[in-house]
Amino acid sequence: MIPARTVLQTKNRYYTGPKSDHFDGKLFFNPDGMNPPGFREVIKWQISNKKSLWPKQVECAFTPAKPDRRVAGGDMRVTMIGHASLLIQVAGINILTDPIYTERASPFEVAGPKRVCAPGVPFDDLPPIDVVLVTHNHYDHLSLPTLTRLHKAHRPRIVTPLGNDTIIRTKVPDADIAVLDWGAQAPLPGGLNVFAEPCHHWSARGVTDRRMALWAAFVVETPAGLIYHVGDTGFHEGRNYKAAAERYGSFRLANLPIGAYEPRFFMKNEHQDPVEAVAGFELCNAAYACGHHFGTFQLTDEGRDDPVDLLKSALADAGIAGERFRPLEPGEAFDVPAPA
Repeated sequence: MIPARTVLQTKNRYYTGPKSDHFDGKLFFNPDGMNPPGFREVIKWQISNKKSLWPKQVECAFTPAKPDRRVAGGDMRVTMIGHASLLIQVAGINILTDPIYTERASPFEVAGPKRVCAPGVPFDDLPPIDVVLVTHNHYDHLSLPTLTRLHKAHRPRIVTPLGNDTIIRTKVPDADIAVLDWGAQAPLPGGLNVFAEPCHHWSARGVTDRRMALWAAFVVETPAGLIYHVGDTGFHEGRNYKAAAERYGSFRLANLPIGAYEPRFFMKNEHQDPVEAVAGFELCNAAYACGHHFGTFQLTDEGRDDPVDLLKSALADAGIAGERFRPLEPGEAFDVPAPA
């Protein structure tokens, strides 16, 4: 996480545009929501010192995977790479979400959260990548070294919210980037479409650019069904899940974050916990879900296995079959059943 402090911000370095219900002319914000934690909360978190001990290295049972080149027809397959990086294969198109192949989720090579398990799909075994979805600019979601590498190898179309294109073009100036505000859409290869939708989060690459780029969830419209992908979000009383259901009706698949949620006083407004993820799953009318954002980089206090254990308990309490909400380990693939 990026330490918070009060900084005099005189100019948005990433984006210039008209005011809206989530942009005040300089900074983005969560409508009727909360801003990121401040310096006092950071100090309180550090003093509490209740961080669980993670293993330095984990051998994941499914690593490595070598996906098929394409998945066509009515099939839909999701393969976990690690953290929030998923390979979605549908309608003959290959989509990567928030890809990160570096050893650390950090701007530094020798400091910051370190990967405890190898990517579930080795980079050289990736199928042709057509689309990359980048939900926001935190280092565990927007990895410039990874995007640079993907551009050289695959030249995908990158879809990202307002302002993040400025960051990406510092390393990939000729990238094909679709830049979306909430509620906007863009065409994808193969006749697919993608829509940007609200989520409750924030953005920063350092201490002087907080909330200068937008964050978003995505909805991908495919012939095989709708996919709702959420990178990071606070639950925010379920408002964004309810709005997604009202706009789209239902989803064949929702990719929902279930990790990096402790301590709650600090993380509640930016990272939902597994109990809230199950509530969101129900509110957005998804048939199936993949749980992500856990088990690869230790960002917060909970143990590595805690998100999966709590998810299983929350599903049982809600009377939802475990096979409907799958917390995927790196290299694990999920063939999403077709709608009844």
